[in-house]
Amino acid sequence: MPSARPRLLYVTDLAYPARGRRYCDEDIHLTARLREDFDLALCHPRDARALMDAFDAVVVRNSGPVLGYQEAYEAFRAHALRTGARVYNPLTGRADMAGKQYLLDLTVAGFPVIPTVDSAADLHRLPPAERYVAKPRLGADSIGLRVVSAGELPALTDGTVLVQPRVDFAYEVSFYFVDHDFQYALYAPDRDRRWRLQPYEPTPGDLEFARRFIAWNGIGHGIQRVDACRAPGGELLLVELEDLNPYLSLDALPDAGRDAFVEAFRASLRRFLAV
Repeated sequence: MPSARPRLLYVTDLAYPARGRRYCDEDIHLTARLREDFDLALCHPRDARALMDAFDAVVVRNSGPVLGYQEAYEAFRAHALRTGARVYNPLTGRADMAGKQYLLDLTVAGFPVIPTVDSAADLHRLPPAERYVAKPRLGADSIGLRVVSAGELPALTDGTVLVQPRVDFAYEVSFYFVDHDFQYALYAPDRDRRWRLQPYEPTPGDLEFARRFIAWNGIGHGIQRVDACRAPGGELLLVELEDLNPYLSLDALPDAGRDAFVEAFRASLRRFLAV
């Protein structure tokens, strides 16, 4: 059973060079606040497997793309599943935590997602477009992403690459959830500056869209970010469902918004540890 003051191992890569973001600032702020309730230590994702058994739970936050430490992550994940260690977010996520297969699955299931295929035989399922986006199935943080012509697609679709039409969207918007509770939304009004974010007031329809993906993923406890774009027809289309280590862009929120998120995060962790 957890101790009266639970011990958390907080996994983060403070030196990760994210474009347009400072992961370290966010995690310094969050851990300073979490220490009010928990005994807490920070570690790099490469060290998590060796340290995790001494803690009541492992909190995976801004740990960077798994591609940078794939072997260490697989060892951590296998050990957690074997021992029943508490990991937040739980390792049951069906979205980015498990790779990009979910984009294919959601396309087939008719969800409002940018249409995605991975084989030449399925290229006919994509709507015609002037250009297409090709990205590695195991990619992250836009690593390996290419914009290509239709003529280049047959040679690329070998199962290791996902292909989508390039959408002429108006803007990108992200919805942030703790457990299944909506917290805030941010958007990038300048589409050439993805991480120059501002608060966004979602409509009931926007929230219905985002909650559909949170419900589909089925994670009971944890932080998730639903990334979407506003398509030319006015509808929202899913770009990504981040359920492993979503960056939160807390610096784009007013003080009251950051405080509200921290309280929701702490309450979620307390509920998680009580299970």
